[in-house]
Amino acid sequence: MCWCQIVGKPSQFVKRFLPRGLFGRSLIIIVAPMVLLQGVVTYVFFERDLDSTTRRLARDVAADVALLVALEDSSPALERDGLRALSARQLQYRITFHDGMRLVPPARPSTNTIDVALADIIGSRVAKDRHFTTGRIGQDFDIKVETKDGVLEVVAPRDRVTVSGPGIFILWMMGSALILLGIAILFLRNQVRPIERLARAAESFGKGRSVPDFKPYGAIEVRRAAQAFITMRERIERHVSQRTEMLAGVSHDIKTPLTRMKLALAMMPDSPDMADLRADIAEMEHMLDDYLAFARGEGGEEAEEADLAELVRDTAAASTKAKQNRDVEVIAPEQLHLSVKRAALRRCLTNLVDNGLKHGRRVVVGLSRDARFAEIVVEDDGPGIPEDRREEAFRPFHRLDEGRNLQKGGSGLGLSIARDIARAHGGDIVLGKSALGGLKATIRLPV
Repeated sequence: MCWCQIVGKPSQFVKRFLPRGLFGRSLIIIVAPMVLLQGVVTYVFFERDLDSTTRRLARDVAADVALLVALEDSSPALERDGLRALSARQLQYRITFHDGMRLVPPARPSTNTIDVALADIIGSRVAKDRHFTTGRIGQDFDIKVETKDGVLEVVAPRDRVTVSGPGIFILWMMGSALILLGIAILFLRNQVRPIERLARAAESFGKGRSVPDFKPYGAIEVRRAAQAFITMRERIERHVSQRTEMLAGVSHDIKTPLTRMKLALAMMPDSPDMADLRADIAEMEHMLDDYLAFARGEGGEEAEEADLAELVRDTAAASTKAKQNRDVEVIAPEQLHLSVKRAALRRCLTNLVDNGLKHGRRVVVGLSRDARFAEIVVEDDGPGIPEDRREEAFRPFHRLDEGRNLQKGGSGLGLSIARDIARAHGGDIVLGKSALGGLKATIRLPV
């Protein structure tokens, strides 16, 4: 296994848990350093500064207690009460002496900061085997140490032993972090919103839907990208419009002499030759209509909300009426609404159904929808197309030399027009093997 594969696996694992959107990733870029900084500050404060300060305070208290114990052991009994009172006033401790009392040593040594400090100071300044205990009386520390004839009890205020109020530091740190995070989210959302709007506009345009109210706004880089999108959209629309107008003009110019030829043939007596000429002229008109439809592509019609189920049923009924002795079965829900170019999609579906009826006797049209796509499936029981030639069938003006010829008797544009219409909606057409034995054509449209 190469080094790039070893490095690549952790990165792929991390990508699975990263947010996919720009806003989420940008937020991580802001939050991650803030959390890391607060972690470092917390470690330095609690593990280094707070801990060392607490140790110094505990050692100071332990030194005071060791001094009081030494005074108890070395002073005459008559002077001890006065010394305790003086020490309590000066050191601000509550001091009590228990005459004749003994302490039970703890079962195991304690790791508390004050216990460690007491053991160290008392062991070094008074006696190593001197027993002592620590406890709490409310918020204060209760320290009891054996003397030569009793137990000296010292109650020290909490702020004399440990740093008071570390929670306030945490509260200030977390509060300021939340305020900064809220401000960052507000500004970041305002910066990401123009990019999201540009993405929605590009997606709608890719699906053949109009975006007339789109205007550039936001940061200068986003404005430049939005303006480039508007320029690109106008150029594409202008190109499609010019192509459609040119083909419409050519079609009109060619149909004018064809109409004169039809009138001339209508005035001539009927004969086999005249019938062939009339058929040729009709075929030329049909080819011109196909060329114009192929050139028109996505232009000339605005997308609107339509019931695909009704459109599928109407198209199947029209194709069945045109083809005698053919069966078209429709499997569709009662309603399925989607924004489409109704006339263009009807032509796309008509081409597929007519191709199926041309090469088979039974056609099944199905309609379904999931979270991402609406699918129209057209299946027939004809000879089908080999898998390695299915993409070839979509080539304009192309006819398959063998097997099933979907454009037989036509201009070779049936499937090309159908795919062009599907792609103008942001979708596509995929060919496959039908359960009926023939060809399966799937129109996939994004919802």
